[in-house]
Amino acid sequence: MLRVDLAIIGGGLVGASLALALQPEARKRGWRIALIEPFAPGEAYQPSYDARSTALSYGSRLIYESLGVWSAIAERATAIEQIHVSDRGRFAAARLSADEEDVPALGYVVENAWLGQCLWQALDAEVIQWRCPAQVQRMEALPDGYRLTLDDETLIDCSLAVLADGGRSSLREQLGITVNQRPYGQTALIANITPALAHGGEAFERFTESGPLALLPLSDNRCALVWTHPSRDIERLLHLDERAFLAELQAAFGYRLGALRQVGARVPYPLVLVEAAEQVRANLVVLGNAAHSLHPIAGQGFNLSLRDVRALADTLLASAAPLGDLATLQRYAAAQAGDQAVTVGFSDQVTRLFSTDQPLLAAGRNLGLLGLELLPPAKRWFARQAMGMGTRGTPR
Repeated sequence: MLRVDLAIIGGGLVGASLALALQPEARKRGWRIALIEPFAPGEAYQPSYDARSTALSYGSRLIYESLGVWSAIAERATAIEQIHVSDRGRFAAARLSADEEDVPALGYVVENAWLGQCLWQALDAEVIQWRCPAQVQRMEALPDGYRLTLDDETLIDCSLAVLADGGRSSLREQLGITVNQRPYGQTALIANITPALAHGGEAFERFTESGPLALLPLSDNRCALVWTHPSRDIERLLHLDERAFLAELQAAFGYRLGALRQVGARVPYPLVLVEAAEQVRANLVVLGNAAHSLHPIAGQGFNLSLRDVRALADTLLASAAPLGDLATLQRYAAAQAGDQAVTVGFSDQVTRLFSTDQPLLAAGRNLGLLGLELLPPAKRWFARQAMGMGTRGTPR
């Protein structure tokens, strides 16, 4: 039997970020933290054309700066200096720029493997106990915490369990935590693209009849593609040869980056807005995609989770109550409720508005884009939302 103060179930980007946020104070307080992850991190970062990536908001950069890892992350982070938002077949467009917002960049695109490597290397093995590869099979509530049973029958008791094992969390279901789901009837096709022209740090959000399309700047003049389509059409796109696929994408996106020359592996992700009905119980927190999974087109999902991480760490460290105290965890949930409601609502409404071909709504969104360009306060609000920032220039 192993006893720890805190068990983080899921050592991916969210779980590792929480471990890192707690690490300095955990060292001082003598907390023992277990980080349980089924997939072992690679020994070293391996560049790959097809590497999946994450869009970090400027607010997320500030959080990682406070955790002391941004300088490492920045070595392979591609700055988003401008965002061009357009509606296919209509004249209006909105343009956001870092210069106008007086920030170094609106956001950054980072390969997941590199981001994970930076986080894992910053963890202190004397404070964070890795259990990897390992998987939690069962969770049992105790009067003062939880008992975890791993796949090798190891038992771990903890005062606080953090469930950060992803949007398809089987443990969430095992614990009877229900989820509210709103299917979009869409699937996101994710791939990396090489255009003929240099992207120059510009990101593109384009709304088409089939659904939103995003091209985000990556290193080596690649672009990360997120292209949503009705789910019934995804199999056809997956099986097109490279030339036919690029031709269809070119027709939807246009020639702002010249001819699209190369596409890597195409990976489909069915899209459902998922929100856990409970995010805290006594001795338990649900975090990351297990708490809320958003449509990827607005790039808000991981950034919201990282703000949750920061808020949870701050709340735990400010409390004099025992770790896992329900009132403390409820304060965290209440503090983040507003941010989550605004971010989930923004992502959901933008997706629904820009995924319709109904003439009246299409005309309305065209006027909305025009309004963003012509009304500085509205444009600034939209930019601050995209950057994960409050109106006063600080992370929400």
